[in-house]
Amino acid sequence: MRPTADADTHALALVAFDADDTLWHNERSYRDARERFCRMLNDAGVALAPDAIDVHVNRTEAANLGFYGYGVSSFVLSLIETALDLTGGRISGGDLRGVIELAKAMHTEDVELFPGVRDLLTSLAARYPLMLITKGQLLHQTSKLDRSGLRDCFRFVEVVSHKTPDVYGAILSRHGVDPARFVMIGNSLRSDILPVLEIGAWAVHVPAELSWAHEDADLPAAPIPRYFTLPAIDRLPGVLAAIEQTIADARRGVRRSPSRRSAPGAGRRRPAAGSRRS
Repeated sequence: MRPTADADTHALALVAFDADDTLWHNERSYRDARERFCRMLNDAGVALAPDAIDVHVNRTEAANLGFYGYGVSSFVLSLIETALDLTGGRISGGDLRGVIELAKAMHTEDVELFPGVRDLLTSLAARYPLMLITKGQLLHQTSKLDRSGLRDCFRFVEVVSHKTPDVYGAILSRHGVDPARFVMIGNSLRSDILPVLEIGAWAVHVPAELSWAHEDADLPAAPIPRYFTLPAIDRLPGVLAAIEQTIADARRGVRRSPSRRSAPGAGRRRPAAGSRRS
């Protein structure tokens, strides 16, 4: 399906959002799960500090991404593997049952939006075709969207296994959208920003207080066209207006080449120490 004709009235044909830790809290659920997992292992006789256990979990998760992808199920399978490794296979069935119950709780917990998100999306949906592009398991991500109460704001929803230039390019091709008229908003430099810039689209980075270390990435030192960073998502309308003005100027032959930009008062915030997930 392609954006309807109203998209042609705006310089931006499609505005897309990441979900986890961009629109709603997500990472803190994983942090809570890790804390519970560490207590379980300590009670089972594993004499390691939480930071040392985290190192093992991180290593196992990274190794398993190619097998299980992203999401709660992948995370919990990695916890089970870590428990077997650190106990020499002596972890009890009762403890493993506890990890499974942890996964079920994570799959069904309440979805808490960031302040102002609902009003922002409702307003933007009246002006632009909105798309959600989220990474993870189809059932879990669509369930969270339904529980968030935001589904009606999005004309399109894409749940993907990975966020790469090829994946973004395929989405835009399928919807008939020129990358120069597409913008992605998200908290992850690795998944939401750098691959979008690589295909010639626009990207708005809204750093999260908590983020998975796997999603960390460095921006090039040189100024980056088509890139903005914001301290909070409620400043997005002004950035979208600036992008539209730049696109309109380009159509008229006016030279305005935006470099790396920040909204007033904005700055790049690094994830909190020890945090993990996007």
